[in-house]
Amino acid sequence: MPKEEKENVDLIRRRTLKALVALAGAAVIMGAVPPLVEEIIPPITGLTSFPTLKLLDENGNPIKASSIPPNATNLYVFSYPLSNEPNMLINIGDENGNPVAVPPTTVTVPQTGATYDFPGGVGPSKSIVAYSGICQHLGCQAPLISFYPNVPSCQPAQTSAGSLKGVIHCLCHGSTYDPIKGGAVITGPTVRPLPYVVLRYDSSTDELYAEKMIGPVVYGHPGFGNPTPDVVNDPMGDLQGGSPVTSAVVSNLGKLSQCG
Repeated sequence: MPKEEKENVDLIRRRTLKALVALAGAAVIMGAVPPLVEEIIPPITGLTSFPTLKLLDENGNPIKASSIPPNATNLYVFSYPLSNEPNMLINIGDENGNPVAVPPTTVTVPQTGATYDFPGGVGPSKSIVAYSGICQHLGCQAPLISFYPNVPSCQPAQTSAGSLKGVIHCLCHGSTYDPIKGGAVITGPTVRPLPYVVLRYDSSTDELYAEKMIGPVVYGHPGFGNPTPDVVNDPMGDLQGGSPVTSAVVSNLGKLSQCG
């Protein structure tokens, strides 16, 4: 074989060998990428549907609806459907401490005009409701947001007018919500009602179950800033971005200050 031809063949062989080595290296690297990415970026956790969970006390015993005092000045909260997502358990009462039935109503979102149906209270007197304990304004959490059976003196005049059965008030920036009207906005700066936990009452056992959420997506979850009609009637964003709870344990946070 002529010297020039031999040199060309050797060059082709060297280039081919380099190409094969490069391909093999790329395959090894690509094979290592997924585990590396999984270590750097935490997997998205959450749920694909709302679980039905019985409400329990801190000893693991079922909460009895008849044991929840109307107009309690203590704040009762439970996480649902994800951990560290507090919801307030409230028994609405009148000025004499008698339970008041909470009727179904239609709730309007001031931000978009979207509406959704609030099913009303449950329990022996249909007076028990549960709302997200995360304010829709900037995400302040219970106990900074709480139910007050008596309208706080620091609230604007419009919150003490009419037939309000207490208010849900956020100490951070003063947003208020109506617990007897599906968490509707009373005063800003919030432009979204409070999300609601749909409860089921078993009259044969006097026990309560959390079944799903309705209303705007909980603050900070996907879609919370765009409460369209589809979103508020099926807030799937509430299921994303956290660890699912396996039980709905109700905790007593004690008596709270009304005006900070």
